[in-house]
Amino acid sequence: MATLRPACPAEQPWTGSACAAPGDGEAALERAATALAEFRVDDALKELDRARAAGPYRHEILVRLYEQLGIAYAYQKDEARAMQAFDTLLSLDPGHLLPYTLSPQVTFLFERARKDPKRERPPAVDLSWPRHVDVSHPVPIDIEVLRDPTSELTRASIEVRKKGEPTYRAVDLELARPGAYRRVELPAVGAKHAEVLELHLRAYDAKGNEVLRWASAETPREIPLGYRPPVKWYRKWWVWALAGSAVAAGTGITVYLFSIGPPDTLSGTVGINR
Repeated sequence: MATLRPACPAEQPWTGSACAAPGDGEAALERAATALAEFRVDDALKELDRARAAGPYRHEILVRLYEQLGIAYAYQKDEARAMQAFDTLLSLDPGHLLPYTLSPQVTFLFERARKDPKRERPPAVDLSWPRHVDVSHPVPIDIEVLRDPTSELTRASIEVRKKGEPTYRAVDLELARPGAYRRVELPAVGAKHAEVLELHLRAYDAKGNEVLRWASAETPREIPLGYRPPVKWYRKWWVWALAGSAVAAGTGITVYLFSIGPPDTLSGTVGINR
């Protein structure tokens, strides 16, 4: 049975042992973005190197880091590094789009990276559970790694809450290799009515960066949980079994009593002595 912990605030990634507060890396990334907007590319790259050495980062910050790296290398006309940064960006966020106001020398390289047929498909995981689950039973969740081309998926956290609750709780697990899965059993809700569980998953690399999301805290997946009211005492099988036994015993006693009671007539012969 999984042990649930309080989930980290949205701005703090889970390091495997604690919630990490934002560090100097995020400040360096903001300075880099400002420098790029002012076309101070060399200054931007210095800040980006500082940011890349820091971390760990939650998913949206990691996406922004590689977006800014790709833009900076494209401005420097370093095509190889720009394509590498854009490839990592698209692995983190396959549907990512750059601002249309950027220079064509940036957007052309990004489009090349996005349409490159040799680019690896991004990492992917899938979660599944039984169709019918009751609030009185644990909820088994199977986590399967579908793809991990760069072997970066090492661990994950599943965050779960009852629908309507303000905060999530989390359970941590090591991820299996692609094609295999791990099973986690969430504790039974134990409610006296039907409930809905909301959940999402965050996956991390070896450095603790959040490299993949399955659903999200804002748009979680839902698991409906059924409820069966307890059976009334007089409808339980053992009550009827006892009642049946009592009836059977009563019938047997009645038959026995009737069988040993005195008869209404006596048989025999009558003689008279003279």
